[in-house]
Amino acid sequence: MTTGVGARPSGIVDAHHHLWVRARQSRPWIDPHTMAALDDDFTMVELAPAARAVGVTRTVVVQSVAVRSETPELLGVAADDPLVAGVVGWVDLTARDVAERLGRLREARGGERLVGIRHLVQSEPDPAYLDRPDVRRGIAAVGAAGLAFDLLVRHHQLPAAIRLVRDLPHVRFVLDHLGKPPLGPAGPGGWTRDLLAFAAEPNTTAKLSGLVTEVSGAPWTPAALRPAVEHALDAFGPRRLMFGSDWPVCLLATSYSRWVTVLGELLAPLSEPERTAVWRHTAERVYQLSPW
Repeated sequence: MTTGVGARPSGIVDAHHHLWVRARQSRPWIDPHTMAALDDDFTMVELAPAARAVGVTRTVVVQSVAVRSETPELLGVAADDPLVAGVVGWVDLTARDVAERLGRLREARGGERLVGIRHLVQSEPDPAYLDRPDVRRGIAAVGAAGLAFDLLVRHHQLPAAIRLVRDLPHVRFVLDHLGKPPLGPAGPGGWTRDLLAFAAEPNTTAKLSGLVTEVSGAPWTPAALRPAVEHALDAFGPRRLMFGSDWPVCLLATSYSRWVTVLGELLAPLSEPERTAVWRHTAERVYQLSPW
């Protein structure tokens, strides 16, 4: 283990990154004008050197488009590259045969690395999406299959997420990007209260990821992120938080290495076991990653 201010343990797990080749699946959410840094292909060839340079030894790749073809491809990447320890994929939650679809994914090449499912809830126009019986039936099937469910919501969707996690206590829920708090001059608003309510449910964890792209009004600084990180630590405790790079989306605001460095500084007041929980152990436990 390393020690000192901003110290990181050896064997970091990056619990949240993406991969894509645009010729295989387009990413409609990428605006080539305002998000030019993402208008490219991103594969393990680009990720692996950046991750290994900061001590990452295992990763969890997360879906980024709601199409059936992406998850088998990500599982294939995991089968070929030992750096990828887990895949958070996608299925149509409203389908009647969610359990069967999950079974087929597990039977596919690399299927043993399927550790979770996610849907882009943040893009759903229906404010009651997470309250829909068909959606909840699908999420319940994910939990029954022993998989985690990643919640990608914006801060105003947190009340619906709270109702969901309370009503489905058998599902392991992972809140991506801390629920995307509004980090800007206007302040966090109701996010502070809602994150506490979400974290009060024992079946929840969250990712310290995606924060640098939520800062508005000026270029981000570590000081702008500190209140959100400290509030998350108070709400969840370090043993229910995990590190994620959100690469390559983080490239809109920072480099892989700088985010790791800044998060290390923000976690410096924690004890060594607490820091190790954030950098590695929480992800290993929640995603049930196979030992080396």
